[in-house]
Amino acid sequence: MSRRAIAMGLAAAAALAPASAMAADPVGLWATGSEGGRVEIYRCGAALCGKVVDAKRLRANPDLRDVRNGDPKLRQRRLMGLVVLQNFKGGPSEWKGGPVYDPETGDGASRGELRLLGNGKLEVKGCLAFFCRTKTWTRLN
Repeated sequence: MSRRAIAMGLAAAAALAPASAMAADPVGLWATGSEGGRVEIYRCGAALCGKVVDAKRLRANPDLRDVRNGDPKLRQRRLMGLVVLQNFKGGPSEWKGGPVYDPETGDGASRGELRLLGNGKLEVKGCLAFFCRTKTWTRLN
């Protein structure tokens, strides 16, 4: 094998490395699949957290509040920037933590799980006692 072929092979492998590293890390922007929702997952200390950064309703009114929340004291929180995933730890493809909050319904869960599916999808599960609900999000970046 020539040096040129080896160099080209190494360059191709190096170019692919960042994409595969990104695929194994949930940090980034995700489409929630309903109401045009978008959540940014980011590092918060040693854990992962997620906040609302966009939704169809927010594009119409960026000052929307958390009016669907079951707790009347929390209904004045702004949806833009609302933290909906907290304290998720683990990896490289599964994280556990909580709480999890769905501002579309006002439902919250004390614990949850995140699981990278490897196809640009993220499974987000929230559980309250024995009842769990799972949504699949799609990576945007």
